[in-house]
Amino acid sequence: MLDFSVLNSSFSNPTWISVIYAFLLSFVLGTALAVVYVKTFRGLSYSLNFLHGLVLLPIVIAIAMQAIGDNVARGVGMIGALSLLRFRTNVKDPRDMFFIFASLAVGLASGVHAYGIAIVGTLCFILALLVLQKSPFAAGPQFDGLLRFNLQRSEQEQREVESRLSHLCRYFALATIREMAQGERLDYSYQIRLKPEVSSADLVQTLGQVSSVRGLNFMNQESVIEV
Repeated sequence: MLDFSVLNSSFSNPTWISVIYAFLLSFVLGTALAVVYVKTFRGLSYSLNFLHGLVLLPIVIAIAMQAIGDNVARGVGMIGALSLLRFRTNVKDPRDMFFIFASLAVGLASGVHAYGIAIVGTLCFILALLVLQKSPFAAGPQFDGLLRFNLQRSEQEQREVESRLSHLCRYFALATIREMAQGERLDYSYQIRLKPEVSSADLVQTLGQVSSVRGLNFMNQESVIEV
């Protein structure tokens, strides 16, 4: 049976069992963050290496904090050692950055034996994430996606396309327009929100029936990733 009295050991003089508890708690809470990240992810695909990082980072930070303890010289030495490393991974999604900071915080709290703060903080972070996911203002993007196509330069053809869009979409907005083929054709980009009963396949099929439409492409907003 676990002896929870060791949780009261001081940071400056930890016991071996309290150190083991710190590492186990770091692993468990890091795994919880990784699971919530997967459950709330909305992109096309997530990185397994990033998930592994969310689990391993709290353990690494807990190890560092246990090694430093209350020794200022060790802390300065640790900063010097980390300054030799060069982290070249670009974090393109701000949401991923918050998960990284959460993992760091979990490792720090566990490493200094602030187990209650680590557990309650992780639970609050997960709860806030779930609330944001279910709240109306964060339920999804304002538009379902970006529609691109090129069309013969004709007001009649544009009106025909927009007439079909009005039947298929709740609303749509012209994002960009540019000339191509020496001005004989125009390239259009629309941000659109489909009606509930209309699928993206219906949209592509209906607009494809317009004779002069070429290069029809629909990009789902929730699946857009930077390449």
